[in-house]
Amino acid sequence: MKRKQRKTNYPLAIILNTASTVMPVLSFMYLGIADVPISKNTVGLVICAVSLIQWLVLKIPLKLMLEKAIEDNEYDEFGRNKSKHLLGLTRKEREQIDYQKTAQMEALISTTALKNIIRRGSADPEGDLSSLVGLADVKKKVLEMAARMKFEKEMNKTDKSKKKQQLSAVQQYGMNGRHFCFYGSAGTGKTTIARIIAGFLYKYGYIKENKCVEVDGNFLKAGEMTDTKTKLIIEQAYGGVLFIDEAYTIIDGNTNYGKAAIATLIKEMEDNRDKFTVILAGYKNDMKRLLDSNEGFKSRIKEYLEFPNYSVSEMQEIFVSMAKSHNLTVSNEALERFAVRCVNEMRLPSFGNGRTARNILDEVIDKHAFNYGTGHLSRTETIPVESNNEIEPNIQEAEQKFKEITYSNEECKFVICGCDVDTNANCKVL
Repeated sequence: MKRKQRKTNYPLAIILNTASTVMPVLSFMYLGIADVPISKNTVGLVICAVSLIQWLVLKIPLKLMLEKAIEDNEYDEFGRNKSKHLLGLTRKEREQIDYQKTAQMEALISTTALKNIIRRGSADPEGDLSSLVGLADVKKKVLEMAARMKFEKEMNKTDKSKKKQQLSAVQQYGMNGRHFCFYGSAGTGKTTIARIIAGFLYKYGYIKENKCVEVDGNFLKAGEMTDTKTKLIIEQAYGGVLFIDEAYTIIDGNTNYGKAAIATLIKEMEDNRDKFTVILAGYKNDMKRLLDSNEGFKSRIKEYLEFPNYSVSEMQEIFVSMAKSHNLTVSNEALERFAVRCVNEMRLPSFGNGRTARNILDEVIDKHAFNYGTGHLSRTETIPVESNNEIEPNIQEAEQKFKEITYSNEECKFVICGCDVDTNANCKVL
């Protein structure tokens, strides 16, 4: 990997160009207004000669220095004007080229669409990862990668004295350019993990922006000029993460469009692997079909993470967490009925793990609002009655008594009750 070149100092280039041009003018002005006759003003003549010679000698080098400074400082490292043949253009000409390319991009992808696909990576990747339900193996792998990033960053700091002689630890070990394949059923947190990985990569300096460009396979191959559109999407992901959900759909339908998108993607994954990270995601068998369609994928993807379906208990945790985000708590009866509902939903091909939990919650909140509005909310809890028998604790334990407490409609306003949860699976899904 090549060393990163230092940028030309923009203010210094401007000062030197200005000074070199102004010096001859000032020296000749001094010669003209001086009290000493020009023929006898040896010092003035020497100053004029030196200033004129330096201007003639340094004119071209200083001009090139200024152009290089403009190239380094006024255009982003991943910008579209970063090519050597643009060095001699004026700023107006550069702006015109930018305008034309923006118009071309707008014809393929609208500005609104671009804005919608660029999402922020996790601001607290450690906290977001630990708060996820389940996914033990996935969490372990992500934490291992994060530990390596941290380790390499610390090595980078300790090797400051060797930076001039060798590449940084980050560049040597190549964590940047590590592409991923996520496979598993829908609703298992693949998008969330992609944003968390983006957060870690940004935190430890592997990407320049904490962003995750999120598209699906159909979006890439839809319409004509798919290779150009794919390239534009990738350029938007430079400095961040490109997450392609349902990536296998690239090869479905019109294979010519899909092949053009894949060829562009694979080339970029190799040529610009240090500029962005690619995460392909989808169902296991479909992702295998995608990877088998072009061997270039397998040689470029280093990490494969499997996202298993959630268990019933994990679905309950997700349901309670989602309800909490709506300022609702879940009663024990409602949670038991939700577990029965999950078992029934898992038998259907439409089961979507976390998405199913969210859909059930939406359905439950609708029913909860209706029951509250009609005054039909109620729930009963059985709690132990405290005994005063302190002499014979064994008798107390044997004679433990319970009592039932019934809560009114108003008291259940912020509590999901059993009557709110239907145990039957949603069989109306087409």
